[in-house]
Amino acid sequence: MKKINLFYLLLFCSGFFSLVVLTGCPYAYTPSTILLPQHIKKIGLRPIKNDTAFFGLEDKLTLRLQEEFTRGGTYPLVKEEDADGILIAVINRYINQPVSYDENLVAQERKLWVLVNIYFWDKVEDKIIWSEPNLQAIHRYFVETSASGITEEQAREIVWDKLSRDIYKRTIEGFGSVTGELGRKAPVSGPAGKKEIKP
Repeated sequence: MKKINLFYLLLFCSGFFSLVVLTGCPYAYTPSTILLPQHIKKIGLRPIKNDTAFFGLEDKLTLRLQEEFTRGGTYPLVKEEDADGILIAVINRYINQPVSYDENLVAQERKLWVLVNIYFWDKVEDKIIWSEPNLQAIHRYFVETSASGITEEQAREIVWDKLSRDIYKRTIEGFGSVTGELGRKAPVSGPAGKKEIKP
C-alpha cells in the first residue's frame, strides 16, 4: 500500500513540475530593477545641452529637474566636482505642430513634442551605467485663442514637468521605469562611453 502511495506521489510531483515548466512562471521574464550602485550617494547635474534652434529650453528643464530632485530627497544634487554620479541631458528635438484647424485653416490645436537623450555617468568607476535615448514628452493643447486654450510657453511648462518626473523616476527606480522612444541601452564603459561625457 505504501509503495502504491509513493508511486502516485511521485507521479503527481512529476506532473506538477512539468506543468510549471510548460506554462512558465508569471515572473520568469520580469527583469529585476537595476538601481544606482551603492557607492553613489550624491548626484550632479551637468548643464543641459540644447541641440535645437530654440533658445533657453535648457534653462527651463534644468530648473524643473533641480526642483524634482529636491522634492524627492533621495539623492541631493551637488556640484559636479562633489558628485559620485553625473546626470547628463541633451535636448535633441523640439517640435510644435498643428493637429487640427478651423474652417479658415487656422490652427486650433497643436502638439508639442520634445525628445531628450539622458545619460548617467558613474564618476567613481568612470563609465556610463545607463542611457535613455529619445526620452519623450508630448502634450496636445488648444491654442490661446480658444476658450480653454493655453500659450506655447504654458504647454512647455507641462512638458518640462513630465520630463523632469520621468528623468527622476528613471534615475531612482532603474531600468524599465521609463523607456525612451527607441529603447534603452545597456551600460557602456571604455572609450565609447567616455566619448559622450568628456568635455
